[in-house]
Amino acid sequence: MSVFRILLVPIVVWLILADGDAAHYWAAGLFVIAASTDALDGYLARRHAMTTRTGAWLDPLSDKLLVGAPIVVLAAQGDFPWWAAVIIVGREIAVSLLRVYLGSRRASMPASVTGKVKAVLQMTAITLYLLPGVPEGVRLTVLVIAVVFTVWSGVEYFMKAGALARAER
Repeated sequence: MSVFRILLVPIVVWLILADGDAAHYWAAGLFVIAASTDALDGYLARRHAMTTRTGAWLDPLSDKLLVGAPIVVLAAQGDFPWWAAVIIVGREIAVSLLRVYLGSRRASMPASVTGKVKAVLQMTAITLYLLPGVPEGVRLTVLVIAVVFTVWSGVEYFMKAGALARAER
């Protein structure tokens, strides 16, 4: 399902760039479908013990693309706050680089509960920014909460990585 999410990203971006409310409703709908497959994918992989190295690498990549691409496009259009885009995309890049580093040391850290809550909040915020007519106060409130969890989960991830490094010594 990770490949499916990756394939939906350019379609969602194209719909964001298209003019009109209908295109934005379609973008939001496809985004929600793609986001929903992330949870289903993880559940099925754990339930049926079908985890693979490729899946472990592809799943986070598809999540980063699914979250990052709409944020960057919406921010470029002036429809998403730049400060939030920088924090969210910056955190995702930093954690991805940390995961690569940990992988090179044959270490890994599964997603935390905070990270999972962060993902749901980010996807909810993006959906609200994709949907026409959502009051700005509602969008911004959810986005601020998502950004708090984004920073919190990023700090948590780096703290755990530091603890792992200290334990190796």
